[in-house]
Order: sequence, then C-alpha cells, then structure tokens
Amino acid sequence: MHEAVRRVESVLSGLPRAARIRTLTEDVPTAAAAAELVGCPVGAVANSLVFLGDHGPVLIVSSGAHRVDLRKAAAGFGVAKLRRADPEVVLAATGQPVGGVAPIGHPAPLPTLIDLTLADHPELWAGGGARHTLFATTFAELVELTGGTPADIRKQ
Repeated sequence: MHEAVRRVESVLSGLPRAARIRTLTEDVPTAAAAAELVGCPVGAVANSLVFLGDHGPVLIVSSGAHRVDLRKAAAGFGVAKLRRADPEVVLAATGQPVGGVAPIGHPAPLPTLIDLTLADHPELWAGGGARHTLFATTFAELVELTGGTPADIRKQ
C-alpha cells in the first residue's frame, strides 16, 4: 500500500464510524467517471485541488459538478490571487500525487476552503491519497477532518 494512502487511513481511523479507502480497478480521470464508478452524483465527488497563494499552498475541496471561482476562493483565503500548483508543488505540499490527492493525510495542514455545495449530499467521495483510491465521508466529517472553512466558491 502506498505510504500516502496509509496516512489517509490513519486519519480515518480516528472517526467514530468505520471509514475505508476503496481501491478502484479503472482509471477515473474526471469527477464524472469517479461518480459513475462509485454510484453517486457527480456533485458528491469532492475534488482536492492545490493552489498557490501569497503565503504558499492552499487546498480547495470542490464539488465535481462545477468549477471554482478563483476570485471568491482568493478572497476566502485573504489573498489577492490564486494560481494552480504544478504537480511537483502538489506532491511536496500533500505527499500525494495529482489525480489522487486526498483532503487529509498531508505532512502539514494546509489552509482549506470547502465548497458549500458539497453539503447538499449525504455522502461524499474524496481522493484516498493515490490514484485509483477514494473514501466515503460526509460534509460535517470533511470540515472536521480538514479544519477547513465552508465557503461559497462555485463559479456561476
């Protein structure tokens, strides 16, 4: 098992319910593909996206159903501008590769915004720390586990 997946499992082991990482057998390059494979609405896929702000990397956990409004997100972090982090920065900040980034299990906590529209779904699916891995969670758990701030970051 990949070390990053072990770190995510370690965080999940602290939950009162048994949360397990699911390893997929197929490539899921999009939120829609992940949703189809696990049988959930695309809006219930919680994408973990790393950006760079004025003070380093930040994490945005966004619904797979829409794009992030970077102006709103920058304001939520109190910075002038955000730019997408390249794969090397993502790996350094999270210990996880692009395509499998989990919202948890990072070497150090990242400032985090969580898309409010994720609260519309009773169950969410988030990256498990490596490509082809996901875990089920809830909006409340996601906020608690990440220490993130719920925010309106949906691009209209």
